[in-house]
Amino acid sequence: MARTKTLARCSACDRTEPRWMGRCPGCGAWGTMETEEVAARAPSRAPRGPTTAAPTRPALPIRDVPLDALDRAPTGLSELDRVLGGGLVPGSVTLVGGEPGAGKSTLLLQAAYALASAGRTVLYVSAEESPGQIRLRAERLGALADRLYLASETELPAVLGLIDAHKPDLLVLDSVQTIRDPEIGGGAGGVAQVRACAATLTEVAKRLGMATVLVGHVTKDGSLAGPRVLEHLVDTVCELTGERHHALRLLTATKHRFGSVGEVGCFQMTGAGLVEVDDAGRLFVGEAPDGTTGVAVTLALEGRRPLACEVQALVAPTRLVNPRRVASGLDGARLDLLVAVLERRADVSLKDRDVYASSVGGARLTEPGVDLALCLAIASSRRDSPVPRDVIVLGEVGLAGELRLVAQTERRLAEAARLGFHRALLSAAYTGDAFGLSLDRTRDLTEALAVGLTVATR
Repeated sequence: MARTKTLARCSACDRTEPRWMGRCPGCGAWGTMETEEVAARAPSRAPRGPTTAAPTRPALPIRDVPLDALDRAPTGLSELDRVLGGGLVPGSVTLVGGEPGAGKSTLLLQAAYALASAGRTVLYVSAEESPGQIRLRAERLGALADRLYLASETELPAVLGLIDAHKPDLLVLDSVQTIRDPEIGGGAGGVAQVRACAATLTEVAKRLGMATVLVGHVTKDGSLAGPRVLEHLVDTVCELTGERHHALRLLTATKHRFGSVGEVGCFQMTGAGLVEVDDAGRLFVGEAPDGTTGVAVTLALEGRRPLACEVQALVAPTRLVNPRRVASGLDGARLDLLVAVLERRADVSLKDRDVYASSVGGARLTEPGVDLALCLAIASSRRDSPVPRDVIVLGEVGLAGELRLVAQTERRLAEAARLGFHRALLSAAYTGDAFGLSLDRTRDLTEALAVGLTVATR
């Protein structure tokens, strides 16, 4: 029997140590060291020098290397195809992660049905649900097709056997953390198991030209579970996100070898599955009537896609020694910083006021481009002066109260014009196209508040 030894491997940086540690000495992460059994090598009696082998392919000048033709297979979901750059590439391996209940299995089942209906063979292997459970979901989604095959396996050799039997054009494996290779020590989901199973499936996908989609679990902090090498093995890494109590889901690609990572797919969770949202421009804008104070609209970037988002603020008197600063959907530390800038640089007294700020529709607004909209909403509530509903607000606020230009301002203004806004309040540093909008260029926060809170009377 082969001798084995126990090593501890970090799931974040893949560093190995001879014993388990609470903190990885390589990357400094806590709780990422996992033990695994590996075969012990016999000590070498004589040192060996470097060896050479004939290359499998000769090196060519880069101008002589032939281009690979990418025959993409559209998934039938335009928002998914947007993120994938037009569809799935044969032989590619895509990793899809997301919180439990985000809709990963629903999205992939709908894509599998669309491809099967188009005449392609699809094999859907679930290690977490039985075929009967998947059939019930397919009935609800109306996703029944003759060329869509379902199976429930947890052993890697059985999955490889199914691939040999059906020769699918697309393999969906839900999920890679629940598949186990009997030849590798440890249980399913361990570092060694995930690494070995993903490497084997990637090799099979490349050899057969089979598009493969792996579903991945996420940790409590939202990152993909398993070793970091998992993300390096695959061609594309996608993440499906969305608030549990809201219907909107956003699909983003953090790695994509066959296209851009700047696109975002928008879906809405319904009883009939995930429905594509072609125009997400006003999903995050509320229906507050004209004259409502504490409301400002900005354009936040999700990848390269600008989305109109509404920021709301409520400033209320307090008897507390330390007033509350509460943020929902916004960065709490950024809210504290902007409140200090408003008090010191713009003469907005908030020391005896509680400040509550939130975004509409469950949007997560963390980029600094929403700073000016948040400041305007707070000042609007404090001074009881509304911001006009047809004004879009763009700008990053510095500690000195200066306004800075935000990234891709022209793209945001073009989207604002398309959505029907008439005015834009932004930094004076912008000198580009107005796209038919009336631009109010301001240098600092004080000037922006003076313009933004009185523009309605113009």
